[in-house]
Amino acid sequence: MSTRAKVAVGGVAVGVILMWLLPFWAALLVLVGVPAAAYLLLDPSQRRRLRRVSRKELGR
Repeated sequence: MSTRAKVAVGGVAVGVILMWLLPFWAALLVLVGVPAAAYLLLDPSQRRRLRRVSRKELGR
């Protein structure tokens, strides 16, 4: 199993657990807010690099 697959499975597992433990709106806020906050904490050069890598993968 690749690293990306492990991360995806872990993310789904965390999402299911949050949906079960918290109200829907709170779980949704966590699931959307954590990645958004992580992106905003990157330096501008790191954001450019991340966008460039994402575009390359989409163009494959």
